[in-house]
Amino acid sequence: MEEQLLVKRAQRGDQNAFTQIVDQYQTPVYNLAYRMLGNANDAEDAAQETFLRAYTQLKSFHVEEKFATWLLSIAAHYCIDRLRRRRFLWLSMEDDAIGESLASDLPEPDEEALRHESERQVAQLLEHLSPSSRLAVVLKYWHDQSVEEISRTTGDSVSAVKVKLHRARQALAKQMTADDRRLTAATVVSGRV
Repeated sequence: MEEQLLVKRAQRGDQNAFTQIVDQYQTPVYNLAYRMLGNANDAEDAAQETFLRAYTQLKSFHVEEKFATWLLSIAAHYCIDRLRRRRFLWLSMEDDAIGESLASDLPEPDEEALRHESERQVAQLLEHLSPSSRLAVVLKYWHDQSVEEISRTTGDSVSAVKVKLHRARQALAKQMTADDRRLTAATVVSGRV
């Protein structure tokens, strides 16, 4: 209810209300963009563009709908467009830096290194998915959206979202199995077994 009032105020031109909306949603929007684009700088740009687009399109939002779904939809569509442009220009997501270097003053460098390695592995697995499948996975598992919410965010039917999620899980499992086999083979060849 409070969110609806905030959105109504922002629709009437209250910039303070829109600032509060940005404060509330900047982390989820950034996280979606980061999972989709795999790069912190691109994610920051995408988040800024998302809020700019949301501000200019705010009058078209219906307050009866869920604002988070509408906003994440704007972010998702922007990220998909960026990925399409990237593919068109033959830029690889592997060229983008994934993760950040470890600072020397971290209290537990082993845990931090493992966390960054896990994030890098997840990002690499997500790269194997199409942008629309990647979006469905990110919305489901990082934003805890239901299939119905994902459907509203992406504009796909509920059954199409279910199929994308099912196929994405299969593709990720297949890729993880292939990666494990390559790792095992490399270990055997190097004589570490």
